[in-house]
Order: sequence, then structure tokens, then C-alpha cells
Amino acid sequence: MNLIHSVFDRFEHYLIKQAPKVASFHPYFEVALWEMVLNGGKRFRPKLLLSVVASYKPKMLEKAFAPALAIEVLHTYSLIHDDLPAMDNATLRRGCQTLHTKYDEAGAILIGDGLNTQAFYLLTKAKLKPKIKVKLIQSLSYNGGIYGMVLGQALDCNFEHQNLPLKQLKTIHLNKTAKLIAASLQMGGILAECDKKTCKILYKLGLDLGLFFQIRDDIIDATQSEQEAGKPTHQDSAKNSYVNLLGLEGARIEAKNLENSIKQQLKPLKAHKALNELLSRYFIF
Repeated sequence: MNLIHSVFDRFEHYLIKQAPKVASFHPYFEVALWEMVLNGGKRFRPKLLLSVVASYKPKMLEKAFAPALAIEVLHTYSLIHDDLPAMDNATLRRGCQTLHTKYDEAGAILIGDGLNTQAFYLLTKAKLKPKIKVKLIQSLSYNGGIYGMVLGQALDCNFEHQNLPLKQLKTIHLNKTAKLIAASLQMGGILAECDKKTCKILYKLGLDLGLFFQIRDDIIDATQSEQEAGKPTHQDSAKNSYVNLLGLEGARIEAKNLENSIKQQLKPLKAHKALNELLSRYFIF
């Protein structure tokens, strides 16, 4: 097993052990709080962060686990809220029942709220220099909040049943999907104390990678079954998606162009080997 896969395995064990203990008389809150975190998922965002740290400053890897978990926890909260009846009204996520389906809507909302704030609590407790903590909190809150993911979700929900031009569609998905992926790479650069130029390159790579993944997700929604995808598919008929705007073949061309650009951007990076290995499986779909 090579170094990076060993790191990913150690991170998974760390994630399992970090389930919060919340003593109360609530019938399911403590269990449900970590349930969606434990229900698999690709761990893509933490793996991006860890790949950068492993490449530039491997001695920081153990200290990078808490920030990597913070990203995964924030991402998981966004999925819980995205699946709610007021948004996508999905019954399946990561091959399991969504929380509002298994328990109730109020519980799912509050667990999402709890995971959102827990992400930043994890960053404050990380064994890192105060200056690095502040930079990490700034990156995650900017890209995951009102200047990023939350704004993207608001735009996405508001403009359902309306056809938007490609430029506005990209604006939605740069915020909704790409900025948190970009933050994952940027936070890896911050932890490894990379120079400003490298952090900027990593962030730009993350934005393109996020757009690629959104287009890929739109194609999967249009072409795969619920069982294949592990979540409801054929859900985007009323949404602004790349398949609806460009057609299936046009979306595939757009994804291929981004794939080629991403591969070029990886070449000069010290992290290119680890990131190439991580990304290669996603370029086949």
C-alpha cells in the first residue's frame, strides 16, 4: 500500500472515532448526528486536502486530519439540507435513507445545522498555529457560506423552471459545487505552508475541478439508475443543468474540455502524482 492510500485509511479510522458524544434524552439525535458522515461517500474533499499535504509537507499529515474532517462534515451538512423536501426532496443518499425520510424533517434540519457549526469547532480544536487556523477558518467559511456554496444553492433553488444562459449556469455551479472543492485544495496548501502562488494555482484548479464534477453529476443524473448512482436520478428535468442546456453530447464535450485543462494544470504541481491518482477514476464515466 502506498503512502497516500495508507493516509486515506488512517483518516477513515480517525473519522469514525470522532463521532460527537452528545448526552441528552433525545431519542435519536446523537446517533443521527454522525450517521450520514458514516454512510460512506467518496471522501473526495478531504482526500484532495490530504493529497496536497502529503506531497508538500508529509510531516503535517496527522495534524491535517481535523481540517480534512471539517470539510467532510460541512459537505455532509450541505447534502442533508440539499435532500430536504423544500429543496430536492430526495429519499436516498449514499445508498441509504435520507435523514428526513428515516427520522423527520425538523431533526434533519437541526442535524445539518449542528454539522455546519461542528466543522468550525473542529478547526478551532486542531493542533495548529493560530495563524494557520485563522486562514483555514476563513477559507472554509468563505467558500462554504454566503460567498460560495450557500449562494449557489440559493441561486439554484430560485431559478428552477427557468432557462438560464451558460454564463449564469456556470456562476451557480462555481458557487454551489466548485468553491468547496477549491477550498479543499487551498486548505491543503495553507496547511503545507505553500507560497501564495501555489495556493492560487491550487484554488483555480479546484474551481475547474468543481465545474467538471458538476457536469459529470448532471450526466450521471441523465444516464444512470438510482441503484448505479446511490441516489435518486432523473431529478434535473426542471433544473438548470448542463445536459438540459447543452444536450447530453454537448455536456460530454464540455466535461472533456475541462478534463484536459485539469490535466494540464496538474503537470507543474508537486502534488501532481497524488492528485492524478485520485482523479483518474473520475475521468471515466
